[in-house]
Amino acid sequence: MLLDNLKADGTQSGGGVREERESSGLPVERRVYTNRSLKMDQIEWVGFDMDYTLAIYKQAEIDRLSIEATVKKLVDRGYPPELTEARYDEGFPLRGILIDKQEGNLLKMDRFKYVAKAFHGSRELSRDRRRELYHQRRIRVDSDRYHWVDTLYALPEAAVYAGAVDFFDARGDQLDYAQLFKDIRESIDEAHRDGAIVDVIEQNLPRFVAPDPELATTLHRLRSAGKKLFLLTNSRAGYSESMMTFLLGGAMAEYPTWRHYFDVVVVAAAKPKFFTDRRPFMEFRGKGEESTRASRFERLKIYEGGNLAEFERLIGASGDEVLYVGDHIYGDVLRAKKESAWRTVMIIQEMADELRAAAESREEHAEIDQIELRRARLMDELRARQARLKSIERDRDESDAQDEGAQDVYRAEKRAIETIRQTVREDEDRARAIERAVDERFHHGWGSLFKEGVEVSSFGDQVEEYACLYTMKVSNLGYYSPTHYYRSPRDYMPHERG
Repeated sequence: MLLDNLKADGTQSGGGVREERESSGLPVERRVYTNRSLKMDQIEWVGFDMDYTLAIYKQAEIDRLSIEATVKKLVDRGYPPELTEARYDEGFPLRGILIDKQEGNLLKMDRFKYVAKAFHGSRELSRDRRRELYHQRRIRVDSDRYHWVDTLYALPEAAVYAGAVDFFDARGDQLDYAQLFKDIRESIDEAHRDGAIVDVIEQNLPRFVAPDPELATTLHRLRSAGKKLFLLTNSRAGYSESMMTFLLGGAMAEYPTWRHYFDVVVVAAAKPKFFTDRRPFMEFRGKGEESTRASRFERLKIYEGGNLAEFERLIGASGDEVLYVGDHIYGDVLRAKKESAWRTVMIIQEMADELRAAAESREEHAEIDQIELRRARLMDELRARQARLKSIERDRDESDAQDEGAQDVYRAEKRAIETIRQTVREDEDRARAIERAVDERFHHGWGSLFKEGVEVSSFGDQVEEYACLYTMKVSNLGYYSPTHYYRSPRDYMPHERG
C-alpha cells in the first residue's frame, strides 16, 4: 500500500556499483517510486508537461491570487459584494477530494468509493449524516452531480466553493449549490482567459514560481544519454516562452535558449483532448502572425494543438518507447495510459509533506495494527462465549431444576462477555483517537493524500493504477542513470502474506 510500503527502486540492472549507489541512500523526498517496472534504456523519447511539472508553483501564493480573482468575477456576476469579505482557507482543500455539487459537500473516499470524510462547506458532517447521504447506495462519481478536484490547479475553486457555502449558509440564504459551483468554475476559467490570473503570474514569476536549480542538468543528462525530449503543455505560446525562459534561460552554456533542450515543443495542446481528438499541428509563427499547418517537426520551432496519433507518426516512435512526465492524474497520466501505451511519471508536489508525516506516524500505525489484532482475537473469544451462553440458556430452559452451579457459570459468562465488549469499545475509541491525531499530522481536515484509514485513498488508487513512476519533482530523475531499471516491489495479495 502507498505510504505503508513506500519503496524506491533499489535494484541493479547492468549498472554495477554506480546503479546500486544511485538507487539507495537518497533522501526519501528525492527518490523515484515505482508502481510498474520500467527500463529507461528502452525509452527513446521523454516528454514533459510544463505547469506544476517543470514549473513548480508556490501554491499558497497562486491560490490566494486565484481565489481573489474568482471571487471578484462572482461579484461581477451579481453575487453580493460582501462575498469578498468571506473567509477562504486556501489550505483547506486537498487533491483527490470530490465535490458533491447537489449538497454543497466536499468528500474524501477510499479506493472502494467509501466516503470516510465529508464536509458541508468547511464544516465536518456528523457520522450519521455522512452515512445517511453516502452509505445507502453506491456513489456514481462519473455523474454530473460530482466533480473531482484532482489537480493543484483546481484547489482554489474548491476553497472558494467551501467558503461561499459557509457564507451563504450563515446568512440563511436558500442556495442552489450546483449553480454556485457552476458559477465558480466559469468565473475562474474567465479569470484565466482574460489574464486576471495568468498575466499577473507572467509579470511576477519569482513571486509565484520556485525554479529548480537542478532541472537544467537533469534534462542535459537525459539528452546526453541519447534521449530525445519534448514539451507538451496546455499553456499558450507567449506564457510558455516567458515561463520556460525563467526556468531554463542561461542555466547552461551548452543551451543558448530554453528551446535548445527540446527536440519538439507543443503548446496549447488541449489535453486531455490531445489524446482523443484529431486536431492538426499548427506551426506558431509569432504573436499576431497566422499559424500554418505543420507536416513535420523542426527543432527550435513551436507548434500548437495536434493529436496523439499524428504526434507519434511525426516523431517516429510510439507506445512504450515514450515516457511522459506530468502532474495531472486525468489530463496527463490517466488519459495517456488509457489512450496510448506511453509510460508515465507523475509529479506529486506534496510528497515531501506526505513522507515526513508518514515517518513521524510509524509508532501510531504500529499501535493501530496491534489494536486491530487484539480486537480480532477478542471478537473470536466473544463469539465463542456467546455460543456457550446460548448453550447454557438452552440447557436451563429444558430443565426445571435451577442448579446453583449452572447459574454461577451463566453469570460468569455474561460478565466475561460484557468485559470483552467494553474492552473492544475502548480499543475502538483509542484507535479512532490515534487515527485522528495521525490525520492531523498529514492535513488538518483530510489526512493523508494517498491513504484513507487503512485503505488507499481514491487519489492513491489512481496513482497506483496509472502512474508507472511517481516522484516529487522532475530533477529527481537526475539522481538515477538515464538507463536505470526501475523495478516495482512484489505486490502481495492478502492470502500471500501468511
